[in-house]
Amino acid sequence: MTFEGYRAGDAGLRRVSIALFAGSFSSFGLLYYPQPLLPEFSRTFGVPPSTAALSISVTTIALGLALLFAGQVSEIVGRTRMMRWSLVLAAVVAGLTAFVTSWPWMLALRAITGLMLAGFPAVAMAYLREEVHPSSHARATGLYIGGTALGGMAGRLVSGGLTQVADWRWAMGGTAAYALICAAVVLLVLPESRNFQAAPRGVRASAAAFLGVLRDPTLVGLYLVGGISMGSYVALFNITGYRLEAAPYLLPVGLAGLVYLVNPLGAASSTMAGRYAERFGRRAVVPIGFLITMAGVGLTLLRPLWVFVAGLAVVTVGFFVVHGVASGWTAARAYLGGRSTGSAASMYLFGYYLGSSVLGTLAGTAWRHGGWTLLAEGVLVMLVLGLGISLLLRRTPVLSTPPGPTAG
Repeated sequence: MTFEGYRAGDAGLRRVSIALFAGSFSSFGLLYYPQPLLPEFSRTFGVPPSTAALSISVTTIALGLALLFAGQVSEIVGRTRMMRWSLVLAAVVAGLTAFVTSWPWMLALRAITGLMLAGFPAVAMAYLREEVHPSSHARATGLYIGGTALGGMAGRLVSGGLTQVADWRWAMGGTAAYALICAAVVLLVLPESRNFQAAPRGVRASAAAFLGVLRDPTLVGLYLVGGISMGSYVALFNITGYRLEAAPYLLPVGLAGLVYLVNPLGAASSTMAGRYAERFGRRAVVPIGFLITMAGVGLTLLRPLWVFVAGLAVVTVGFFVVHGVASGWTAARAYLGGRSTGSAASMYLFGYYLGSSVLGTLAGTAWRHGGWTLLAEGVLVMLVLGLGISLLLRRTPVLSTPPGPTAG
C-alpha cells in the first residue's frame, strides 16, 4: 500500500516535527550566531563593519552555492542521510572557529561551515513534501520555519551572553556544543524516508531538473521573494549590534544581544502564517508579510530604544510570514508541476542565502556612509520591490490540485 504521508495526530508526524525543528534550530543558529560578535571582531581583528559582516556573508554564500548541488546529491544518497551528517559536520567545523588567531582563517572556517550545512536545508523542504500528507504540510512547514527563528535567537543569545561573561571564543565554542546536541536529536528521532527511493542520476538529468525549476515564472518569483526578504532581514540585524553599542544607547554586547529575544515571534508568526495559508491561500498571505516588515522598518527609524526594539520585533514577524509561506509554496508548486522538489528547494534557498550575503554585506557600507537612516531607506526600497513581485505572483496560473487553498 502506498504511504500517503504523516497526518496531524500521527506519532510519525511528531517525530518529523521534532527532528526538523531541532535541525533548523541548529542550522540557523550556526549561520547567524556571529551577529552580536561583529563589534568584537572589529576590535580583535581590526576590521571595519563591512569586513566583520563577511563572517556571516561567506557562510551564507558558501551555503547558497553548495545548495545548487546538495539537492541533487540527496537524490542519490537519500534525504535522511544527507540531513543527519550535514548537521554533525557543520557543528564540528563551527567548533574549530573558537581557536582561530587570524581573520583569513576565521573566514575560511566560516565558509566551510556553510558548505557542510547545505545538506540540511537543501533537503528538508523536499522531505516534508514527500513524507507529510498535504493536509498537514503547511502547518509542518510553519513549525520547521519556527525552528529557524528560535535557533537564530538561541545562537545569538548564547554568543552574546558568553562573550559578556568570558569572550568571543567561548561564545563560538558554546554555540557549536548546542548545535551538536541538536544534531544528536536529529540522528535519533528523524524517521527514514518512505516515499523516496535513492537512484543514481547523471549530469544531464541533474541539469534538466535545474532547468525545469527555472522555467516556471512563479518559482522564479518565489526565489526572488526569498532573497529579498532574507537579505533585508539580515541587513538590519547585522548592524543592530553596532547601533545599540553607539550613542544614544551605549549598550554592552551581552545586553544588546537581548534584542534577539524578538525571534520567538518569528516562530509564532510562521506557524500562524501556515494556518492562514491553508485557509486563505499562499498568494494572499505573502504580500501581507511584506507590508508588516515595511511597517517594522519604519518604526526602527524612531529614537526611543523601546520603539526601536518593537520595530525589530515587527520586522521579525513580517519576515517569517513571508519566508514561512514562500518556502512551502516553492515545494508545493514544484510538486504540482511535476518538477524536482529537491531542485526547487535548492534554488529557493540559493536565492534566499544569496540575498542574505549581498544585502548583509552592503549593510555595513550603508551604515558607514549614512548610519541607520540610509540602511533603513535601502531596506525599504528592497521590500517595496519584493511586495511588487508578490503581487505579480497572485496573477500567475494556479496549477491543478485537489480542492483547497494550498494550490501552487
